Amino acid sequence: MSFEKPEKSSGTRHKAREAALQMLFAADLAKTTPEDLCNNYWDTLGEDGLDAATRDFADSLAKGALEKIEVVDERIKQRAEHWRIERMACVDRNILRLAIYELLYRDTPATVIINEGLELARCFSTFESTQFINGILDAIKHDLENDASTADDASKTKATSK
Repeated sequence: MSFEKPEKSSGTRHKAREAALQMLFAADLAKTTPEDLCNNYWDTLGEDGLDAATRDFADSLAKGALEKIEVVDERIKQRAEHWRIERMACVDRNILRLAIYELLYRDTPATVIINEGLELARCFSTFESTQFINGILDAIKHDLENDASTADDASKTKATSK
């Protein structure tokens, strides 16, 4: 029996999300390819000692968010009433992009994604931003749940009408 603390994958996932956020922030400032962005990040800013799986997860989140930025930004626009994306703080818009990408395209539970987004906001933004981000992410989570419920209802209706 060992009394050592086990290595937690959630901690490495959090580190990966921090790295992905920093990459998205850099992408907002310097227009470059996602591949060059990731390589430059790990060469200059990336935390030493992160394992390959953590780095790969960070890269996939950053690249994925950039590839789907139009879809992700449209979701933000639908829920960020009276806020244009370009007027949002750079950190806040990229926390939203990262979290919304993960909500839309990954299998991570929504509550985990929202909690991680809020933790990033606490570390890198302001208290008011945390509330703003929470409101938008929660609304999008509910939108996705309603979309899934509507799709399930449509499937059941189709199945019973045959």
